[in-house]
Amino acid sequence: MRRWRATLAVVGLAAGLLVAGPVPASLAAQAPGPLPEPKVHPIQVTGPTSERLNLIIMGDGYQADQQSLFFADVDRNLAVMWATEPFRTYRDYINVYAVELASIDYGVRCDPDGRVRNSDGTIRDTGEREGPIDAKNTALRMIYQDGCRDPLSRGTVYGGAPVDCQNFAAYYPPGVNPCETGNQAYNRIMDTYVAPVLGIPRTSQNVQSLAIFNTFTYGGIGGTNATTSGGSPQGPLISLHELGHSLGTLADEYPYSSRDVVRNCYTGNEPGSFHHTTYTDEQKMIADQHKWFRWLGEESLSGGTIGLHEGGGSYPCGQRRPSEHSMMRWIGFDLDQIGRENMVARITGMRNAGQMNVRQTPLGTVARDGVLWVETGQPRYHELQVTWRVGGPNGTVLDTHNSRSLDLGNLNLPTGTVVHVEVRDPVGPDGTDWVRNPSTNNTASDSGYNGPRFVQTRQWVLGEETVTPSAPAAEITSATIATQPVAGDEVVFVETNHPTDRVLDVAWSVDGKAVPNPYNSRTVDLGALRLAPGTHKLVATVTDPAAPGVSDRAEWTVDNALPTAPRTLSTPLTTLPGAIEHPVYFDGWDMRLDPRDDQTGYDEKRYVVGQLRLDNDGWFNYFGFPEQPMPESPFQFRHSGTSVKALTYGNLGTGGLSRATFEQTLPDDHPSGGFVPGFGTHLVEHRAIDPAGNIGAAQSYRATVLPGSSPTCTTTLTGRQTRVVVEQGVTCLTNAQVNGSVTVRAGASLVVRDSSINGNLVSAGAQAVQMFGSSLNGAAQITGTTRDVTIAGTTFNGALAFSGNTQVSANERYSRLAGAYGPLFVGNRFNGSVSCSGNSAPVTDFGAPNKVNGSKSGDCAKL
Repeated sequence: MRRWRATLAVVGLAAGLLVAGPVPASLAAQAPGPLPEPKVHPIQVTGPTSERLNLIIMGDGYQADQQSLFFADVDRNLAVMWATEPFRTYRDYINVYAVELASIDYGVRCDPDGRVRNSDGTIRDTGEREGPIDAKNTALRMIYQDGCRDPLSRGTVYGGAPVDCQNFAAYYPPGVNPCETGNQAYNRIMDTYVAPVLGIPRTSQNVQSLAIFNTFTYGGIGGTNATTSGGSPQGPLISLHELGHSLGTLADEYPYSSRDVVRNCYTGNEPGSFHHTTYTDEQKMIADQHKWFRWLGEESLSGGTIGLHEGGGSYPCGQRRPSEHSMMRWIGFDLDQIGRENMVARITGMRNAGQMNVRQTPLGTVARDGVLWVETGQPRYHELQVTWRVGGPNGTVLDTHNSRSLDLGNLNLPTGTVVHVEVRDPVGPDGTDWVRNPSTNNTASDSGYNGPRFVQTRQWVLGEETVTPSAPAAEITSATIATQPVAGDEVVFVETNHPTDRVLDVAWSVDGKAVPNPYNSRTVDLGALRLAPGTHKLVATVTDPAAPGVSDRAEWTVDNALPTAPRTLSTPLTTLPGAIEHPVYFDGWDMRLDPRDDQTGYDEKRYVVGQLRLDNDGWFNYFGFPEQPMPESPFQFRHSGTSVKALTYGNLGTGGLSRATFEQTLPDDHPSGGFVPGFGTHLVEHRAIDPAGNIGAAQSYRATVLPGSSPTCTTTLTGRQTRVVVEQGVTCLTNAQVNGSVTVRAGASLVVRDSSINGNLVSAGAQAVQMFGSSLNGAAQITGTTRDVTIAGTTFNGALAFSGNTQVSANERYSRLAGAYGPLFVGNRFNGSVSCSGNSAPVTDFGAPNKVNGSKSGDCAKL
């Protein structure tokens, strides 16, 4: 009996494995000595390298004692990749190898925000910076293009020979040129160390590389060999974007060439990119069957609706893109359908190889009573369709229940019969609906569901000879990776040896209980079994019907425990009652997620991906916040976002979470102008995706963001109080109980938080009256307020008379583009009558309705 195990290695993936203690900033400061030999680590091997897309991940700027940091960065990058479609579904089509490279110096050449290496070996953000250094000497010569002069530099490439390179010969093996360029170093390492492990040359069409360089600074680039920042909070998202270029042949959709420069609108010819256009009319696009016409009107995977969205191809206008935002516009979002359609073709077609891999019985003339077989790829969440025919490609279809084997002995077919098989990945509109392009072409941007990247055919001719029976044998030759848990809804597969005269039997069981397998399938759909939450044991047993005692088996841990992403929110003004949490804030709030998972079945702690979604506008990968320490920093939501190096993050206004900062202030009549800050009520969902690929149930909350702020308290009253008179300044009642009336004189201000007033409230001519999460048991009369009335989450048990109040705009852009707003009544409860008149504008609830149990009149009639 032989137990089959696929290869998946996790090499030092856990963070915090570095040995603490002082280390030199540069190995060059020590006596010269040879660098450690590069080592190739198989991280995930799902099949022969000639039959897979092979991803080679190299580390640059990691010194010899920083390699565990490199592998932690590898784990984080791969976790985000495997959580993102189509990599999540087609993970088993990809082999991954990590190349351990020791550099002389840490970091990256000309890093505009170069950090100093810490005593624990990390160079993450501690506030201590060394700035751009041109003399860095690293294994792959990575350099920020123009980073020694441009503080916004982000493009990181394989650079030229290091400064004073001739002085570093002692660090290299004999015969290696210490002055080699980055590309030369890459070629040498691939040829000398990687290609012998893969068994295929670095120039193979199914090889894709990704270099992770050791810095906290945002950076990366696409091209033939993608690069990304290992330590940046957005590093794994940069990887996906750059692989979108390198692997997916996708172009940039963002609106700038230099982040802080507003270009004129594009006025050229139709762009060559398949996801940019100068078309302005969707109906004409459909009539002309142009580019992404098949997807128009669909809900975009990255949020919004697929259409003609202004800006893209590094222009703010003049070119249009399919979605408001996607991975190729702003990192963090998923690919939209147009990007996914092309990316999945590039994965199944093994990059430029262009063919979906299928193994089969040797072609030609075969015994008329033998067994034909094919071995196909296995997506993780659906099966390929295998169709057998007698009589060639248009012959009679046999009912084989999607079997990968055909026993000719049961068919009695005459000599000369042609047997044809089609293997199809059902990604077209009649299947998973991932690819709507039917093209049979095989180009980088035109590979449809009828093409060779998704469909393969084979055929044989039956000869006169009969089969010679094979000796008894049962062996699992390939299977879903068994060295880490599989997801609870995954399709698990095995492949076996292929006797000439019979089909081996496969039996499946979960936790010792047999799973029905009436058609002797090589796959089991765990999702269809509806397993109980938790961890299970799946076993596949293969036996030879000619010798039932001959068998082989494979087993897997099934992770059906869903991950979670608990949230921590910043302290609100108040929290409104309701079925879900509903805090209220001025201007915005912070949210920290703590993605976590029951990691039973893993040898080491693995990275868990967190995601968030704002107002149903596309899932966005959680990474803390740019330029902030990981993972402690929360994500910051603000009405107009927060600008970091000329990019805006956490934007609640028009355009979505991410924008170029200049887009926020473009003129109203600019094609990409008219930005409106995001005051109002927002829905936020968040979830986690674990290393097995399970997507946890989304949790959600609402948050209402109000314009304005609370005035600074000059007097604060807490606890029990009798009658309160506010003569001047700002009086704050905080966790107070007032057993009497409250009076606010002209020019004074009152802020009430989490307090109760057991009397009347009278305010005449105040500057500001604010009440949050409080209760008033008497009547209220608020008149002539000159600056601000903001009342949220408060209960009024008596009558309210509200007149002649002026609400001064706290945000001119919002007032100008969204309309004037009056006093703020947000999520309150009025148990008495409410009368409103003569205010500067009608009272506004900013999407958090009030509940009125008494009569309503005047401007408050619509509350």
